[in-house]
Amino acid sequence: QVQLVESGGGLVQTGGSLRISCTASARTWRNTVMAWFRQAPGKERKFVALTSWGGEFTHYADSMEGRFTISDDSAKNTIYLQMNSLTPEDTAVYYCASGTSVSRAPTQFTYWGQGTQVTVAS
Repeated sequence: QVQLVESGGGLVQTGGSLRISCTASARTWRNTVMAWFRQAPGKERKFVALTSWGGEFTHYADSMEGRFTISDDSAKNTIYLQMNSLTPEDTAVYYCASGTSVSRAPTQFTYWGQGTQVTVAS
């Protein structure tokens, strides 16, 4: 079993930046792929970005590429999501997820964190 704990969410003004983190309790063959998803109120959970430990590959949702950057610190079992040029449309609960598939589908990820709220004020 792998536990994921997110942190770093909060309130930011439009145009601002925020970095959120996700720390895994372990790195095993079960969680070689790490991802961020987000879910706005009343909407489906959507893919944001994913990476492998060591950054061998990264993938972004089209609307996030160029504004968001996913990275990892393998020594700390932690991934990050640096978010820039934030708008109110980025307001959501951001979830960390891990698994073994390079996929944008939430169903392909086995482990999930509890989520961290990001609110962008207009």
